Amino acid sequence: MHVLLLVGVGGSIGAILRYLVGGWIQNGIATFPLGTLGVNFIGSLVLSIVMYLSEYRGVFGEETRIFLTIGLLGAFTTMSTFSYESFRLLEQKETLLFGINFLGTMLLTLCAIYLGRYLVLAAWRG
Repeated sequence: MHVLLLVGVGGSIGAILRYLVGGWIQNGIATFPLGTLGVNFIGSLVLSIVMYLSEYRGVFGEETRIFLTIGLLGAFTTMSTFSYESFRLLEQKETLLFGINFLGTMLLTLCAIYLGRYLVLAAWRG
């Protein structure tokens, strides 16, 4: 029950942050879902940092890791929104924007994971 509470509280915080950060990034851009792309990049970067700090350095205990990754970041990142917005771009015959969104999200989130890993490993080496 304790773990469910951690996930639930983290999810509530993550959902609120997703709404605020995504809206702040989007701010007036009508067609391209830049807010979702930004949130997915930020969430992937933070997830990478948390996981590599947990795995390589033991910085976060299991409960903190669950709170941050499954709870907070699980609600913060937006794969279902990404999929819906991508499909809507296809429906609207915005194939170029679809391609930019799809490839941008895939490449940026993978880069964010790599960047988080690099930052953690570099910080502990130096």
